Amino acid sequence: MATRPETAKKFLLYWMDGTAVLLGIFYGSALISATAQAQTSMLVMLTALACMAGVLVLFSLVLRDAYDDRPAPTVKLTVAALLAVVAALLPVPHPPEGGGTWESVIYLWLGAAVLYLPLRVIIGIGAVLLTAMTAYVSATGPVPWQAVLVSHIFAAALLPVGSRIWYWLWRTIRDAHDSQEAKARLAVSEERLRFARDLHDLLGHSLSVITLKSELSAKMATKDPVRAASEMSEVRRLAGESLIEVQVAVDGYRSLELDKELAGARAALEAAGATCTIDARAEDLSPPARTLLAWAIREGATNVLKHSRATWCSITIDGGVLEMRNDGVHAPDGGTGSGLRGLSERMSTAGGSFSASPTRTGEFLLRARVPA
Repeated sequence: MATRPETAKKFLLYWMDGTAVLLGIFYGSALISATAQAQTSMLVMLTALACMAGVLVLFSLVLRDAYDDRPAPTVKLTVAALLAVVAALLPVPHPPEGGGTWESVIYLWLGAAVLYLPLRVIIGIGAVLLTAMTAYVSATGPVPWQAVLVSHIFAAALLPVGSRIWYWLWRTIRDAHDSQEAKARLAVSEERLRFARDLHDLLGHSLSVITLKSELSAKMATKDPVRAASEMSEVRRLAGESLIEVQVAVDGYRSLELDKELAGARAALEAAGATCTIDARAEDLSPPARTLLAWAIREGATNVLKHSRATWCSITIDGGVLEMRNDGVHAPDGGTGSGLRGLSERMSTAGGSFSASPTRTGEFLLRARVPA
């Protein structure tokens, strides 16, 4: 379904936004606590909070740029890096129980940069930041450098790795969706090629003969009218036969088998991530009625795939009545689409009935009745 990758992207981005907000709350609480205990000035606290807020906002923007495949946001990354460095180097006392506090916001920037910079560059930058921050925090606080190093290694590894895994998951979901669409387009293209080959095989020889005999008749019109008339009779016969062959080919192309359409609808819906249940009792229906229901199933499945976010779809056939229900289709603002209108006209012409609309229970119901 077209909307599923976008839904996955929103979920992943919101998850990362939530992580950044939680880190911001944790870091901000540490700063406010230090200020309340008179361990730092109000100016330093406000400056640190402003810098961290800027890093968090830019982190969110940089993520969205990466997920949209836009050019690398050099300016945003640079500004975020400067803000993170300023926040990390402000003279705020560190708690004696641990080394990993608010200055770890600099590793949040590293979690955004990993989506744009080569791995070897990220490793180099991470090593430099880890060494510098460990030395700075251990030199300005009471915590041994070993404890500082352990907490900073955890932050320096967790944030970039988590960001990269989330991005890889999004690309996997998107590629899988693109693969499904490519398979569908390929199937349509192959069917078009098959029909084109059939038409070529049917008409190629007949039209060539008709062209030659028409040219011959034109040349013989004044020299031998009797032979010209004979050739034109042959042209008319060939044209009639070609017309019959085309009609047979098109009728065969248009005819659908109910069982195959049911199986195809289930395969397509399940490939798109929607559970499909089928309960069909159509053994007593006439071939024309089965064909009409096959058309309804094809159009209904296409409608679900193109215009829905459905997670399930049920198909039932009983007594010549088809009902297709799903939980993800909403009625378009402009009414039914051209496919549903064409299906309604086909059903009405055959003496049946058709309807497609949302239900009061929040489902979408397509109902078709074929004549007995």
